[in-house]
Amino acid sequence: MNETPETAPASGIPNGGRKPLKFSLGWITRPLFGGLLAALAVAALYEGGFYFALLIAAVLIAAAREWHRMIAQGKFTEEFFVTSLVVILAVCIEVEKPGSVLPWAIVGFGTLISFALATVRGRLALWEAGGVLYLGIPALAAVMLRTLPEQSFRLLLVFFLAIWAADTGAFVSGNLIGGPKLWPALSPNKTWAGFFGGILLAAIAGGVAFAMMNLGAARGAVFAALIGVIAHMGDLFESWVKRTFRIKNSGGLIPGHGGVLDRIDSTLLAIPVLAAVVFVGGINPMVTA
Repeated sequence: MNETPETAPASGIPNGGRKPLKFSLGWITRPLFGGLLAALAVAALYEGGFYFALLIAAVLIAAAREWHRMIAQGKFTEEFFVTSLVVILAVCIEVEKPGSVLPWAIVGFGTLISFALATVRGRLALWEAGGVLYLGIPALAAVMLRTLPEQSFRLLLVFFLAIWAADTGAFVSGNLIGGPKLWPALSPNKTWAGFFGGILLAAIAGGVAFAMMNLGAARGAVFAALIGVIAHMGDLFESWVKRTFRIKNSGGLIPGHGGVLDRIDSTLLAIPVLAAVVFVGGINPMVTA
C-alpha cells in the first residue's frame, strides 16, 4: 500500500505533508503492471485447483527470495529452499486432499528445519524460520478458501477486490490529500488520508460487488472495510520489517510497485484472518442464513 511512487521524496515536503503531483514513470507502470497481475490472479482464481495453487506457490516463492535476502542482508541462504519447498508441498497437498492436516504439519516441520539450519550456520534463526510461517500460512489459507464447497470463487474475488481497492484508495488519497502521517516511525510516506481513503474505496467496492450478487450492499461494505483495515495492518508490519533491516523496498521485480513482498504484504495478514473466520468461526460472508 505504498502511497507514493518510488521516485517521490520521503521527507522535506511542504504544505502540511501534501506532496506536489509531479509526473513520474510510476504513474504509468503502477496501474499497468497492477492490472496485468490482477487479471492473471482472477484467471487463476476462476480456474481453481492446481492452477490457483501453482500461481500462489510462484508468487510466494518470489516473496520468499526477497524475505530471506532481506534477513541475510542481500546474501542467498539455504532457508529460501526450505520455505519454497514448504509452500509447494503444502498447497499441492491441500488441493489433492482438502482438509488434510498434512499441509499444516509440513509448515510446522519446515519452520523447525529452517530454525535449526539457521542456528547451525549462525544466522538470525527466528527471522529465517519466521519466513516459513509468514509465507506458508497465507499460501495454505488461500488454497483452503478456494476449496470451499460454497461460493469460494466469489468470496476470494471480493476479498481481492477489497485488497486492491484499499491499495488504490490509499495511493490516490495519500497523494491528493496528504496531511498528517499515519506512523512516521514506520513509514514516512503513509498518511491518515491514505488510510481512510483506502478503507472507504474498499467499502465501496465490496458494497457494489455484494449488491450485484444480491447479498446486500451494506453487508459487502462492512466485510470489505474490515478487510481494508487488516490490509493496512499487514502493510505496516512489512514496513516495520523493512525499517528493522534498513531497506526501502523488498525488491524491484514489479515495476511501479517494488518487490513482490511490497505488493502482497496486505494479503499476507488479511487472508489468514479470513480463513480463521471461515474455518474456525464458521462464518462465510457469502452464505446467507
